[in-house]
Formats: sequence, structure tokens, C-alpha cells
Amino acid sequence: MNDLFDGQIATVGGPVECLGQTFPSEQARREHFIDILRERLRDPEFRKIEGFPIGMDADILAMSDPPYYTACPNPFLEAFVAHYGRPYDPELAYRREPMTIDVSVGKTDPLYKAHGYHTKVPHLAIVPSILHYTEPGDLVLDGFAGSGMTGVAAQWCGAAPAAYRHQLEGEWKSQGKESPRWGARRVILNDLSPAATFIAANYNLPFDVGAFAAAGRQLLKELEQELGWMYETLHTDGKTKGRIEYTVWSEVFACPECAGQIDFIAEALDAETKRVRDSFPCPHCGADLNKDRLERVLESRIDPATGEPWQRVKFRPALISYVAQGQRREKRPDAQDLAVLERIEALPLPPRMPTVRFPIEAMYHGSRIAPKGFSNTHHFFLPRAGQALGALWRKAKDNPDDRIREILLFFVEQAIWGMSVLARYAPTHFSQVNQYLNGVYYVASQHSECSPWYILDGKLARLTSAFRAYRTTPGTAFIGTGTAARVPLSDNSIDYIFTDPPFGENIYYADLNFLVESWHRVFTDAGPEAIIDRFKHKALPEYQHLMQRCFAEYYRVLKPGRWMTVVFSNSKAAVWNAIQVALQQAGFVVAEVTALDKVQGSYRQVTSATAMKQDLVISAYKPNGGLEERFNRNGATPDSAWDFVRTHLRQLPSVKVTQGDFQELVHNVERDPRRIKDRLDAWFIRHDAMVPLSSPEFIAELAARFEMVDGMVFLPEQRVAYEQARSRIPQSKQAELFVSDERSAIDWLTRFLLKRPATRSEILPDYMPQIGAAKKKGEIIPELGQLLDDSFLCYDGAGEVPSQIHSYLSTNHKDLRGLAKDHPALVAKAQDRWYVPDPNKAQDLEKKREKALLKEFATYQAHTGRRLKEFRLEVLRAGFRAAWAAKDYRAIVALAAKIPEEALQEDEKLLLWYDQALTRLESET
Repeated sequence: MNDLFDGQIATVGGPVECLGQTFPSEQARREHFIDILRERLRDPEFRKIEGFPIGMDADILAMSDPPYYTACPNPFLEAFVAHYGRPYDPELAYRREPMTIDVSVGKTDPLYKAHGYHTKVPHLAIVPSILHYTEPGDLVLDGFAGSGMTGVAAQWCGAAPAAYRHQLEGEWKSQGKESPRWGARRVILNDLSPAATFIAANYNLPFDVGAFAAAGRQLLKELEQELGWMYETLHTDGKTKGRIEYTVWSEVFACPECAGQIDFIAEALDAETKRVRDSFPCPHCGADLNKDRLERVLESRIDPATGEPWQRVKFRPALISYVAQGQRREKRPDAQDLAVLERIEALPLPPRMPTVRFPIEAMYHGSRIAPKGFSNTHHFFLPRAGQALGALWRKAKDNPDDRIREILLFFVEQAIWGMSVLARYAPTHFSQVNQYLNGVYYVASQHSECSPWYILDGKLARLTSAFRAYRTTPGTAFIGTGTAARVPLSDNSIDYIFTDPPFGENIYYADLNFLVESWHRVFTDAGPEAIIDRFKHKALPEYQHLMQRCFAEYYRVLKPGRWMTVVFSNSKAAVWNAIQVALQQAGFVVAEVTALDKVQGSYRQVTSATAMKQDLVISAYKPNGGLEERFNRNGATPDSAWDFVRTHLRQLPSVKVTQGDFQELVHNVERDPRRIKDRLDAWFIRHDAMVPLSSPEFIAELAARFEMVDGMVFLPEQRVAYEQARSRIPQSKQAELFVSDERSAIDWLTRFLLKRPATRSEILPDYMPQIGAAKKKGEIIPELGQLLDDSFLCYDGAGEVPSQIHSYLSTNHKDLRGLAKDHPALVAKAQDRWYVPDPNKAQDLEKKREKALLKEFATYQAHTGRRLKEFRLEVLRAGFRAAWAAKDYRAIVALAAKIPEEALQEDEKLLLWYDQALTRLESET
């Protein structure tokens, strides 16, 4: 019998246990659950589930390996949780702080690279979070699983090599953390895309690596025997046969001046630099040309699938790269090469070649491909590539072993994009494998038609090596296909959620997966896809609504007191706010936002000047049942507010330090009084209530009820831990504060004046550079004088010098030390300095300011005509807050219609009140 722990678990004979049942063999287990799934597929109600993939029963069954994986909503998930999960126990002690250390992990790990996908968080970046938040055997969920890296990470916790464990344990020890508890966690993976879940299943379900390696070699050998003639070429010596690695095809254009045909590579590609020239002469008339001036040439062909006329951009073979006599060589195609291509083109389409039409009209990238003649799947493959890929798919599908068949298809899939016309010729690169643009359908003017062996020979070796070093076990991962807004799980059943959902319009997953899914003949239902896509009539509000539904489902299934990690990647403030509002409306409370650096940027990150270079990691928790029960019992009282604050503070880390050898203490913005008030407001609004404390009252009482150190709020035991760390790590790192609106301007001034009470002329040189570039469009930031008058106090020389100024002056001026607070020298130095008032006086100032803001809000309400072009966000926030307290939801909606849409979408507080007001008005009707 094979060693069960030598790489992947091998498929062996003998009894098999699955979900508490024993079967005589793996085949018997599979047949049993396939029969159950087949019956479920015949149930019309089952097929009506939102997000159900589009495909025939036979094709869905062919992709599936139930109960572990189904290419449809997995009906066995509840049985999985019932068998392996631990019921929620409110008496069970569980406490974790959010992960506070930024994680920097590259994408070069062989397992990560075993199969490509549009976006992937490396599994090694997820492992520390799973170890931190869970125990061995806990249930982890990822409803936007993509290629299944969360599953790989969950299993890696039990399969990590000794070197990795030693390294991570050393890092945690240096951070003062206990060593992680190693051991695999069980994982539930879900995604809307069948293409994604098929990858996830093959990453996470066991298979015999040795048997796969042998089957892969046999597959490529049989292909050589059947179609090797297609990739033979005659060496320039006229005798030796060579093996083609890739053929470069050049698009043919027309000159706008003389209409002469132009071979793009021959005329535009510089032979020395291997780059396209900025300009080049027409070979026929000498006109000065560049690519923008060239006219597209469409050639008439017969569609091999329909027999109907078909027009496509014209390509011409320009270069052949081949191996002969053990060396890589290049040549231009000769008559014999062209004859072979003509012979191949006369062949019928291979039976396994899909011919389905792309949903061009509903695709963002449809305009990139349809005008060039690429509308159906088979159009994306030149005749030789189509023959080879069709044969590979057929041979993989014909493998008699179910599990080996699936992993062979997983292997062959990786040649689909690379053998299509989407693969660009990149002459400056060493390899031409998979040189297509990620995240987009783009047919370049230079195409590299790679041979299957050129792509897959090395891939087979790398796959075999990667999977031998990684161990999975049966019953550890369960995978389903459907919307994250409806996961067939019971309430309070999941221990931890790690998820990397779509963000805005970054990636159009359903569109991009269509090419691969057409080979499986099972397609994504794009209806519930949570993206922004004008071609599918989904704008930011629709995206936010879809994400809120998904987060609400996450909230339902997560155990109280447990955590969710959300990876966010989008540079637009409006999308960021939509995510935060969706999280808060679902019931989650955000406790931490850190950075996850994937090291290698995506195509959009690299090419966009405004793209966010690092993904943000949001740590949010589901409040424990005790908090909810007490709120339901006591209502929206001050005691409920302080109960929330105490509960929230317990979830925040006492200490944050930077990563690396040189550690600095980091200011935790989540402990700022105003940020805590924001979290409190969102919690109460979600419960259709208003915080029964004004902002001034809250800030004043917060300082009396809790410990305040360095502008942060702590519980008593947390303050002790923080001060111990501060004595051990003297260096501190303040969080960067950018002035983008009135509130952040006040916060900047508060931080400045806490350190250094100063006159207006002293403040101005430091303050002015902070405003301008980051200022929000349409937002009015009052002049510095008004900001100081509204929120701070100025010592006029009458009476004793305030303690805030006295402390600063006596510390920084030797000649003023030890002087009484009314000493003339001290008074003279202190006069005209602005300072941060103590809580009681600040409360009076805040009430005065609130009254002025509401007065100005009334002028906004009285405004008629076009939308307000300029406004103060603080006025809008104060007005929305007052209207919400008065349950005047119509006032919020009416005023929202008077301000630019982006102003609403780019402010989290306004968006939350507006969205909730709309919900209340809809419920009234």
C-alpha cells in the first residue's frame, strides 16, 4: 500500500469513511453520493437556488466529487458541519485580538503557482490569521473562495514543514505571542464560479501524486503520437527535423494612404530592441505610420462550427521558434510549414472543442473582441491549437480513474488561455508561456501560438513537486458553487471567516471565467455577482446591496464573538465606504485595518497611477450574544452605549508594534475617541436607534469612565500592558493623518496642539501644506481661524496660564521652569497660544459648534435649483445625525438628492445614514 503521508494521500483500496458512513471503496463512496446529487438536480426547487450554475445535469455531475465538491450549491454542507463542527457554546471562553502585524508574502511559492487565477491571496499570507483565530479542527469559511487558497492555508496549518513552523514561532515569540497550535483546520469553500471551485477542489482534495505524474506523462506522450506531426518543422539545413515550441503570428493591417497590406511584425518590430517602433514607413508608399494610423483588415472565412461566413482579423505566420539538434533556433515559415498549416485548417473541429457564443452584449470587454471577429469559444484558437487542446481535453476526460481525471483536467486547463489568441508574443521575455494580459480579453497584434509541450512539460514537473510537499486529508475541505448570499449552513456554526471578495469593478470574474467554463460546459450565473458593471446594469448601490447580503449571510453563520478577515483591494473611496457600510449594516464591528503586501502587483496595480499598491486587511467581529441580549433587554440607553464601548475595547489590541528588527510602538487609530464614537453610532443605527449621548457628552464621559493615554482609550488592564510596552519600546510611530475634510482638519489641529500649544502664526506654516491635494471635491474646509474658534481655546493673558500651555512651556523652556502659573514671564510667553480644552470646556464648545452647524444645514435644506456644488461635510453629518435622531428619514433622503452623488458615496457616515433612511422609508411603504 502507498504511504498515505508521502505528499497527497493516495487512492487506495479498502473501506472508506465519509460523513459517518463506511463504504467498501472510494468508487463506492463516490457512486453513492453521485446518486444523491443526481436526484437533487432533478428537483426543480433545488435548481431555483439563487446563483445556481448554468449547465446540464450530466456536466455538473462530471465536474463534481460529492460530498466533498459539487459544481452547484453543495447539499452536503450541513451534514459536514453536523459531523465535524462544534456547536456554539456561549459559556466557552474565547478571546482573540485582531491581527496587528502587516504580512508581506511573495507569490513565488510553488503551490501558489500550481494553477493561475485572476486574483489570489497567497496561502502563506492566510496561514498566520487562521492559526491566530482558530484551533485545530475549527471550521473556517470562505464564501468568495476563488481558487481555494483559504483551504490550502487551513490544511497547511497541519502540513507545514518544520522550517516554516520554526520561522513563524520565532516571529510570534518576538512579538510576545504564544506559539501557534499547529494542526489542520476544516474548511468550507464557496464561489459563484464553477471554474473557480473546480480549481479549489483540486487544490484541496487528496489524490495520488505519483499516479497523476504517470498519467500526465502518458497524456503528453499520446498527444505526441497523435498530433506530433503538426509541430514538426524542417531545420534550415534542409535535412533535420525540429520540434516547434511556438509560432509567432502577425496581424495584417492596411495603410491609410495607399491601402497596401502591412505585416505588423515585419514593419513595426525593431529587430534589435525587440520593441514596437513609435513610427515606421509604409513599405508600399513610404507614408509615416504608427499603430494608431493603421486600418484593421478583416478576412472572410467559413466558420468551422456553423459553415456560415465569418470575418476575423487577418493573421500571418511570421516566425517559428523550434528546437533542432539540441538547440533552440528561429526561422521564418517556409513552404512546407505553410502546407502543414493548410492541411490542419482543413480538418474538422475536434469533438471536444466548445463553440458556445460569448455574452458579448453583457461583457465589459466585449468591445475588445467582437469587432475583431472573436465571438465564440472556438474562435479563440487557431486551427492547430484547437486540435491540440481538443485532443488533450478528450484524453484527460477519458481517463478511467475519477480523481486522476479531475486533476488531469486541472492540469490541461492551464493551457487554455496560453494556447488561445489572447497569448501575446513578448520578444523581450525568455519564455512565451502564458503571456496574456491578466483580467482582460485582449487579442494583440502579435500572437505567440505555443505548442502544448512547451506549456505543459515544465508545468507537469512543477505540479508534481508542489503537491508532493503538501498534504491534504479526506473530509477536511468541502466545496460548493453558488452565491455567498445563500450558504446552506446553520446559524452560528462557523468559527472563523477569511474572505477576499470582488471589489467594485476591479475584475469581471464571470466574464473572464467564461472561456474555461465553456470547456466544462457549466457556466457562472452572473446575476448575483457582486461587482460594479455598467454592462450588467450594476452600479455602486447595487454592488453595496449585494455585498451587504453576503456579509449578512456571513454574520448569520459565524459564531458570536468570532472574527472575520476581509481583504480589500480598491483605490476608490466610494467602494471602500460601500464595503464598510455593508459590513456595519450586516452587524459586524470593524476593529482593525492593516496592510497585506502581495509583493508582486497585479496588472491593474502596476499600470494604474491611482491604484492601491497594498491590499487592506479588515478585521471585524460579530459581537457576542451577551451584548445583543443586554441591548434587546435594556434598549438604547446610556448604559447600553457604555456596554458596547467596554465590549469593543476588549476586542482591540492593547499594543501595536511595527514588524521587523527595529520595533516602534504604533498609535492605534481604533482607540481614538472619535473612531470609537463612529463604531458606536454604526452599531446603534444598525439597531434602528440613536446613541443617547451627544458627541460632547460622550467624549467628556469617555475620559471619566476609561483610561486615556497618548490620545487613546484603554480598559485599566490594557493601559498597564500598553505602558509596559511603552517603557520597553521608547520609539513611537504616529499614524499618518491626511487633511481631506473639516473633521480631519480638526483632528490634525488637535494632535498638533496637544504636543505644542501655539499661536496662529506658528500653526499656519505646518498646517497649510496639509490641505489641498487630499481635499475632497466640493468640500469646504473653513479657514484656520474659524476652525480654531469653533473647537479650541486661546489664552488671552487673563488669569492663570492653562495647565496644557504651562506643561509645554515649562518642559521646553528652561527659564520658565518652576514659575507660578500667574508669573508675568510665563503669562507673556503663553499669551495668544491656542490649546486643546479639557473635556468639560470642550463639551460647551462642541454644543456651540453643533448649533451653528445645524443652522447652516437649514440653509442647505432651503436650497432650490441645481445640486449644491460646495458644502461642508460636517454640516451634512450634523444635519443627517439630527434628522436620524428625530426619525425624519425623508429629510435625509431629500437633502441627499441636493448634493453630488460622489460626496454621498465617499463619506462613510453620510452613506450609512442615507442607506438606513432609505431602508426605513421602504419598510413604511
